[in-house]
Amino acid sequence: MKCQFCNSVDSRVVDSRPTDDGSSIRRRRECSNCGRRFTTYEKVETIQLLVVKKDRTRELFDAGKIRSGIIHACHKRPVAAQEIDRIVAQVEQFAYNSMQQEITTQQIGEMVMEELRKLDEVAYIRFASVYRQFTDISTFMHELKRLMNEDAAVQREI
Repeated sequence: MKCQFCNSVDSRVVDSRPTDDGSSIRRRRECSNCGRRFTTYEKVETIQLLVVKKDRTRELFDAGKIRSGIIHACHKRPVAAQEIDRIVAQVEQFAYNSMQQEITTQQIGEMVMEELRKLDEVAYIRFASVYRQFTDISTFMHELKRLMNEDAAVQREI
């Protein structure tokens, strides 16, 4: 690491500790040439992940958009913020662990719906109605019937 004071590239680490949010490591260094100390931060380099939208345009992955959609779906529902954060983290982890440079909004939407369905059926229907763009009452009722049939099948298994 290059010293900001004398431009020497020889320094040693005096102290290392994680930052408060745990996303990086703070390192105190001492220059071997001038003896002055300086701080550096080490952070994991992530790939730039692009989201392929329905119209085939691409934009950078933004976990905040996923969180916002889930929060809207869970409005006035008994869903804890921790659960919303868990879903967002799960989707984000899947997206980055796929080791692909692109992920589709369809993949993201399906993952979110699957998790919301386990968590709160009303939030699931709200999210699905926007995500699947229900255009009329019959498509909405079709999804409700499918949900009810799957729930009945699960109840029979129990």
